[in-house]
Amino acid sequence: MKPTKYFITLLLAISLLTCDFSVAQKFIQPPVMSDSWSKDYEPFRIAGNVYYVGTYDLASYLIVTPAGNILINTGLGESAPMIKTHVEKLGFKFSDIKILLATHAHYDHVGAMAAVKKMTGAKMLIQERDAQVLNDGGNSDYSFGGKGASFEPLHADGLLHDGDTVKLGDTSVIVLHHPGHTKGACSFLINTKDETRSYNVLIANMPTILDDTKPGMSTYPEVGSDYAATLEKLRKVNFDLWLSSHASQFGLHTKHKPGDRYAPEVFMERKSYEASLDDLKKAYNDRFGKK
Repeated sequence: MKPTKYFITLLLAISLLTCDFSVAQKFIQPPVMSDSWSKDYEPFRIAGNVYYVGTYDLASYLIVTPAGNILINTGLGESAPMIKTHVEKLGFKFSDIKILLATHAHYDHVGAMAAVKKMTGAKMLIQERDAQVLNDGGNSDYSFGGKGASFEPLHADGLLHDGDTVKLGDTSVIVLHHPGHTKGACSFLINTKDETRSYNVLIANMPTILDDTKPGMSTYPEVGSDYAATLEKLRKVNFDLWLSSHASQFGLHTKHKPGDRYAPEVFMERKSYEASLDDLKKAYNDRFGKK
């Protein structure tokens, strides 16, 4: 018996419902892009069990522990294969990544999170105020949102709060809520050690002010006070060496060249950190009319 037209239509509908739409899903064009965000960069050991596995400018960090590894940030959506290559080039298994973290839920830092989660089965943890943005692919972002998803949506496995500690193996990552750039933006403090000493490593979420951010905006009424509080909090953080969400923010390419020897000391300075905060404070004052 030949299948009826109705039966064929029903089969087609079922197949459409059960297929993986992520392959065909369309995302809006991100508002800002840079060639340096997808350009390859040699992975290297920063200090102790902390490694750089990101692109030329979008920083991703691998923290290696006996119980598995932590990955912080993934860059753009197409960066997953590059990060995997970097992790393996350093001698580690990509499948050993057990926890995923992000400094904030923008497309240039969590764009490949969903892909990496699928590849590794790792648990995604995000600061509670960025959870919805992660869940809808950036559509609810107070600045970039309202036009559709700019990256593959991902539901978090757990929510983080200011002062929380993420523990894996012998490593603890302290969560510092530093809102402004996004509502759930975070910095991370990691204590690590090598063959000679220990280091308190800060991965700072430097609070750059987005172009359309303004006082009293309806999508984020408290944005001005959040930025101000974050700038004050960052001044008080104690660390031995500092990194950030973008390589350009902490001067990676002047401090480290591909092929350089292991040298944590090149990141052990506070002068550029304070200078960056001074610049950010000036930008804040200009935008929010502070004296």
